[in-house]
Amino acid sequence: MANELAKFAEWTFFQEVQPTKDVMDMLLQGEQVYAAFKTIRDIAVFTSYRLIVRDSQGLTGSKIETYSLPWKSVDMWSIENAGMLDFNSEVELWTRAGHVKINLKKGADVNRINGLLTAFILGAR
Repeated sequence: MANELAKFAEWTFFQEVQPTKDVMDMLLQGEQVYAAFKTIRDIAVFTSYRLIVRDSQGLTGSKIETYSLPWKSVDMWSIENAGMLDFNSEVELWTRAGHVKINLKKGADVNRINGLLTAFILGAR
């Protein structure tokens, strides 16, 4: 399974946005949304229980794949701030299923995301 996850576990987050209704409809009772980010073709949502990443596919975007990564499955994470000549930051998550890389573009605050990860991952233990 880890090799299969490695094939598709790289996402790019842009600016913070409001969560969409279809993602809100996926939440469990008591699950709260803390942040949502635009991705290349859809949205990523940080909730109290998990990271939800929706990925519209195909030419029309009518095929949608949804990933749900529970915080309790994350073993370790790293944050890389943008350097002087590098405009992108990175977050990496090591999970029971494999490795996930998240590229952060301008508008996605690496410090805010690190704070969310700290609270969710350490709080899920």
